[in-house]
Amino acid sequence: MVERIINTVNGWVWSPVLVVLCLAAGLYFSFGTRFVQVRRFGEMARLLFSTDKKQKTGITSFQAFAMALSGRVGTGNIVGVATAIGYGGPGAIVWMWIIAFLGAGSAFAEATLAQIYKENHKGEYRGGPAYYIEKGLNARWLGVVFAVCAVVACGVFLPPVQANGIAISFANTLSVNHAWIGVAVALLIGFVVIGGVKRIASVAQIAAPFMAVIYIILSLVILIVHASEVPAVFGDMVRSAFGMNEVLGGILGSTIAWGVKRGIYSNEAGQGTAPIVAAAAKVTHPVKQGLVQAFSVYVDTLLVCTATAVMILACKTYNVFGADGSLLYTSTVAQLGEPDVSYTTAAINTLLGAKIGGLVVSIALFFFAFTTIMAYYYYAETNLVYLFGKGRKEHMLIWVLRVLLILAVFYGSVNKASMIWSLGDIGVGAMAWINIVAILLLSMIPFRALRSYEKQKKAGKEPEFDPEELKIKNADFWKK
Repeated sequence: MVERIINTVNGWVWSPVLVVLCLAAGLYFSFGTRFVQVRRFGEMARLLFSTDKKQKTGITSFQAFAMALSGRVGTGNIVGVATAIGYGGPGAIVWMWIIAFLGAGSAFAEATLAQIYKENHKGEYRGGPAYYIEKGLNARWLGVVFAVCAVVACGVFLPPVQANGIAISFANTLSVNHAWIGVAVALLIGFVVIGGVKRIASVAQIAAPFMAVIYIILSLVILIVHASEVPAVFGDMVRSAFGMNEVLGGILGSTIAWGVKRGIYSNEAGQGTAPIVAAAAKVTHPVKQGLVQAFSVYVDTLLVCTATAVMILACKTYNVFGADGSLLYTSTVAQLGEPDVSYTTAAINTLLGAKIGGLVVSIALFFFAFTTIMAYYYYAETNLVYLFGKGRKEHMLIWVLRVLLILAVFYGSVNKASMIWSLGDIGVGAMAWINIVAILLLSMIPFRALRSYEKQKKAGKEPEFDPEELKIKNADFWKK
């Protein structure tokens, strides 16, 4: 009964309208910025290591990038990719690429807005959708609605999804009880989040990039071993993406929907979580962090997700299911059930063997998911500060949030994945609805900031941001 209700709500939130809205927003911001995600690609990478040394508080651009990457690179890159293939076919990955490319434009806009409207709160920079909704749209009530959704989704709904992936993987590999895995992960995450944003950033800047690089290298080795299959894999992906595959042509709508849904879940572009981290960075101009956050979308989807997808497809360790649950396609190598981490594990097993392969996937999934849970906590805490930061309840409520997060992590470790994924999807979808509408309404502001930034760059100047000159109100942090 409960699961049926959750699935019904999930269907309402993730209606085709939201899928179209995400794609449309990505197109709009890509054209509105004249495809800044392409034109400024080199600058994106260079700005990763820039920071404003004059600002005494906040975190560096790279730390903000690593925290955002932590949020983006999680179970969506391993389990989520398998799910997209299982229910949307190989073509779903192409739609993940499309939403990532277009989503980089949305990511640029929302991160730039977060920087413009950020605040200095007790020695830390705080910002994100709730802040720019209140200050940019003069709609405090809508900022409150987003903040409540973010606290519930990031503090309660989303952490169990990541913990569930860790538990299933280690339980299958090492035959360890889910409850013990849940206790271990909950204790570790408690240690990190109690240290606040500085400790989260310190862990993220080492763990997230390191594990992503190792995982991509492993995938490249597997692709070299299965090199003869790679051309056919990309051909299948393209044909399936546009309904040209004879067997899978009938699920084109499902292919697009799963690709977009899992793409947004993985890269978070437009979802409204990444700008929360973007606001914490100390930069000399808001556009700089907008470019950095756009770059992290590429790393997540075009590198890590693609690595997982091509491994699974080249090794043929997948099945494809129809909307009614019927099996449409069975791989010729492995007879697998429901799409989960076993698809990726089976692919890596072809190179390393079952025992080592399963352990490698489990370790990778642990790092990806653990750093994502850290990012989720920071998202929730920032929105809790937005709601109660001006009162005496803030400190007590932050501790309540930490306890709830730890309990949610344990809960996710011992409960079935389908309901957990649905709860996570509801949280992501609710935030995406509010945030995408907000950034569309505020779109002229990041467009104006980008034009000013590029004009100054063209004149050979170090860009400065003056909100009054650009007629941007309520950007008090940047007033001279």
